[in-house]
Amino acid sequence: MTFMELLSNVSIISIILFVVGIGLIIVEMLEPGFGFFGALGIVSLIACIFVTAETVMQSLLLTAIFFVLLLILLGIFLYLVSKGRLPGKLILRESETVEQGFSGTEDMTYLMGKTGEVVNICRPVGNVDFDGVKLEVVSRGEFINVGTMVEVVEIEGNRVVVKPISKVSDNNVKKDVT
Repeated sequence: MTFMELLSNVSIISIILFVVGIGLIIVEMLEPGFGFFGALGIVSLIACIFVTAETVMQSLLLTAIFFVLLLILLGIFLYLVSKGRLPGKLILRESETVEQGFSGTEDMTYLMGKTGEVVNICRPVGNVDFDGVKLEVVSRGEFINVGTMVEVVEIEGNRVVVKPISKVSDNNVKKDVT
Protein backbone atom coordinates (compact mmCIF):
# COMPACT_ATOMS: atom_id res chain seq x y z
CA MET A 1 0.00 0.00 0.00
CA THR A 2 1.34 3.38 -0.94
CA PHE A 3 0.52 6.83 0.21
CA MET A 4 -1.20 7.47 -3.13
CA GLU A 5 -3.57 4.54 -2.51
CA LEU A 6 -4.46 6.06 0.83
CA LEU A 7 -5.11 9.43 -0.80
CA SER A 8 -7.36 7.81 -3.40
CA ASN A 9 -9.80 6.86 -0.61
CA VAL A 10 -10.07 10.45 0.64
CA SER A 11 -13.51 11.98 0.18
CA ILE A 12 -14.88 15.46 0.80
CA ILE A 13 -16.31 14.25 4.11
CA SER A 14 -12.85 12.99 5.16
CA ILE A 15 -11.24 16.32 4.31
CA ILE A 16 -13.93 18.26 6.20
CA LEU A 17 -13.61 16.00 9.27
CA PHE A 18 -9.81 16.33 9.18
CA VAL A 19 -9.80 20.13 8.85
CA VAL A 20 -12.49 20.53 11.53
CA GLY A 21 -10.64 18.11 13.86
CA ILE A 22 -7.27 19.88 13.53
CA GLY A 23 -8.99 23.28 13.82
CA LEU A 24 -10.77 22.29 17.03
CA ILE A 25 -7.53 21.00 18.53
CA ILE A 26 -5.81 24.29 17.67
CA VAL A 27 -8.70 26.19 19.29
CA GLU A 28 -8.30 24.03 22.41
CA MET A 29 -4.59 24.85 22.57
CA LEU A 30 -5.14 28.60 22.24
CA GLU A 31 -8.36 29.10 24.21
CA PRO A 32 -8.53 28.17 27.87
CA GLY A 33 -11.36 25.77 28.52
CA PHE A 34 -12.39 22.40 29.86
CA GLY A 35 -11.23 20.29 26.91
CA PHE A 36 -14.54 20.46 25.04
CA PHE A 37 -13.04 21.62 21.74
CA GLY A 38 -10.10 19.22 22.04
CA ALA A 39 -12.41 16.27 22.67
CA LEU A 40 -14.57 17.25 19.67
CA GLY A 41 -11.42 17.56 17.56
CA ILE A 42 -10.24 14.08 18.55
CA VAL A 43 -13.71 12.64 17.84
CA SER A 44 -13.66 14.36 14.44
CA LEU A 45 -10.22 12.90 13.63
CA ILE A 46 -11.32 9.41 14.69
CA ALA A 47 -14.42 9.78 12.50
CA CYS A 48 -12.12 10.84 9.65
CA ILE A 49 -10.12 7.63 10.10
CA PHE A 50 -13.27 5.48 10.01
CA VAL A 51 -14.61 7.24 6.91
CA THR A 52 -11.31 7.12 5.00
CA ALA A 53 -9.67 3.80 5.91
CA GLU A 54 -10.73 0.64 4.12
CA THR A 55 -8.34 -1.72 5.91
CA VAL A 56 -6.78 -2.01 9.34
CA MET A 57 -3.40 -1.09 7.87
CA GLN A 58 -4.81 2.13 6.43
CA SER A 59 -6.41 3.05 9.73
CA LEU A 60 -3.11 2.48 11.56
CA LEU A 61 -1.27 4.61 9.01
CA LEU A 62 -3.82 7.41 9.31
CA THR A 63 -3.66 7.23 13.11
CA ALA A 64 0.13 7.54 12.96
CA ILE A 65 -0.17 10.54 10.63
CA PHE A 66 -2.65 12.22 12.98
CA PHE A 67 -0.42 11.64 16.00
CA VAL A 68 2.56 13.14 14.16
CA LEU A 69 0.46 16.18 13.23
CA LEU A 70 -0.71 16.55 16.83
CA LEU A 71 2.88 16.31 18.09
CA ILE A 72 3.89 19.02 15.60
CA LEU A 73 1.03 21.24 16.81
CA LEU A 74 2.04 20.58 20.43
CA GLY A 75 5.64 21.47 19.58
CA ILE A 76 4.52 24.75 18.00
CA PHE A 77 2.37 25.50 21.04
CA LEU A 78 5.24 24.79 23.47
CA TYR A 79 7.57 26.95 21.37
CA LEU A 80 5.07 29.82 21.54
CA VAL A 81 4.73 29.33 25.30
CA SER A 82 8.50 29.48 25.81
CA LYS A 83 8.78 32.68 23.75
CA GLY A 84 5.79 34.36 25.40
CA ARG A 85 3.90 34.71 22.13
CA LEU A 86 0.54 33.40 23.23
CA PRO A 87 -2.80 35.17 22.91
CA GLY A 88 -3.61 37.68 25.63
CA LYS A 89 -6.31 35.44 27.07
CA LEU A 90 -3.74 32.87 28.17
CA ILE A 91 -1.24 35.22 29.81
CA LEU A 92 -1.88 37.71 32.59
CA ARG A 93 -0.10 40.85 31.49
CA GLU A 94 -1.36 43.19 34.22
CA SER A 95 -0.58 43.07 37.90
CA GLU A 96 -2.36 44.39 40.94
CA THR A 97 -0.13 46.61 43.02
CA VAL A 98 -0.38 48.08 46.49
CA GLU A 99 -0.28 51.57 44.94
CA GLN A 100 -3.53 50.73 43.13
CA GLY A 101 -5.12 49.61 46.39
CA PHE A 102 -4.69 45.85 46.06
CA SER A 103 -3.24 43.74 48.85
CA GLY A 104 -2.89 40.01 49.35
CA THR A 105 -3.19 40.32 53.12
CA GLU A 106 -5.25 42.36 55.54
CA ASP A 107 -3.58 45.54 56.78
CA MET A 108 -2.79 44.76 60.43
CA THR A 109 -0.75 47.89 61.18
CA TYR A 110 -3.58 49.25 63.38
CA LEU A 111 -2.50 46.63 65.97
CA MET A 112 0.97 48.13 66.42
CA GLY A 113 1.53 48.96 70.10
CA LYS A 114 -1.80 47.41 71.19
CA THR A 115 -1.88 45.26 74.31
CA GLY A 116 -3.82 42.08 74.91
CA GLU A 117 -4.00 39.00 77.10
CA VAL A 118 -2.67 35.59 76.09
CA VAL A 119 -5.53 33.06 75.97
CA ASN A 120 -3.56 30.08 74.55
CA ILE A 121 0.08 29.62 75.53
CA CYS A 122 2.52 31.03 72.98
CA ARG A 123 5.11 28.36 72.07
CA PRO A 124 6.03 30.66 70.25
CA VAL A 125 2.67 30.72 68.39
CA GLY A 126 -0.49 31.27 70.39
CA ASN A 127 -3.69 33.28 70.65
CA VAL A 128 -4.14 36.70 72.22
CA ASP A 129 -7.35 38.55 73.06
CA PHE A 130 -7.19 42.18 71.89
CA ASP A 131 -10.32 43.87 73.26
CA GLY A 132 -12.54 40.88 72.48
CA VAL A 133 -10.85 39.99 69.18
CA LYS A 134 -8.75 36.80 69.31
CA LEU A 135 -5.81 36.66 66.93
CA GLU A 136 -3.03 34.19 66.32
CA VAL A 137 0.29 35.82 67.22
CA VAL A 138 3.97 34.90 67.39
CA SER A 139 6.42 35.65 70.19
CA ARG A 140 10.10 36.28 69.53
CA GLY A 141 10.94 32.72 70.48
CA GLU A 142 10.03 32.72 74.16
CA PHE A 143 7.14 30.84 75.76
CA ILE A 144 4.41 33.11 77.08
CA ASN A 145 1.91 31.66 79.56
CA VAL A 146 -1.84 32.14 79.59
CA GLY A 147 -2.91 35.35 81.34
CA THR A 148 0.26 37.26 80.46
CA MET A 149 -0.23 40.73 79.04
CA VAL A 150 1.58 41.25 75.74
CA GLU A 151 2.25 44.17 73.42
CA VAL A 152 2.43 44.09 69.62
CA VAL A 153 5.96 45.07 68.64
CA GLU A 154 6.13 44.10 64.96
CA ILE A 155 3.80 43.49 62.00
CA GLU A 156 4.98 41.57 58.92
CA GLY A 157 2.10 41.11 56.49
CA ASN A 158 -0.42 39.10 58.50
CA ARG A 159 2.17 37.97 61.07
CA VAL A 160 1.75 39.73 64.43
CA VAL A 161 4.78 39.61 66.75
CA VAL A 162 4.30 40.23 70.47
CA LYS A 163 6.42 40.56 73.60
CA PRO A 164 5.32 40.07 77.23
CA ILE A 165 4.82 43.19 79.34
CA SER A 166 3.48 41.75 82.60
CA LYS A 167 1.96 38.60 84.07
CA VAL A 168 -1.46 38.22 85.61
CA SER A 169 -1.44 35.37 88.09
CA ASP A 170 -2.47 34.42 91.61
CA ASN A 171 1.16 34.67 92.78
CA ASN A 172 1.14 38.44 92.32
CA VAL A 173 -1.74 38.98 94.73
CA LYS A 174 -0.50 39.90 98.21
CA LYS A 175 -1.82 37.62 100.88
CA ASP A 176 -2.93 39.12 104.13
CA VAL A 177 -0.88 37.43 106.79
CA THR A 178 -1.94 38.40 110.31
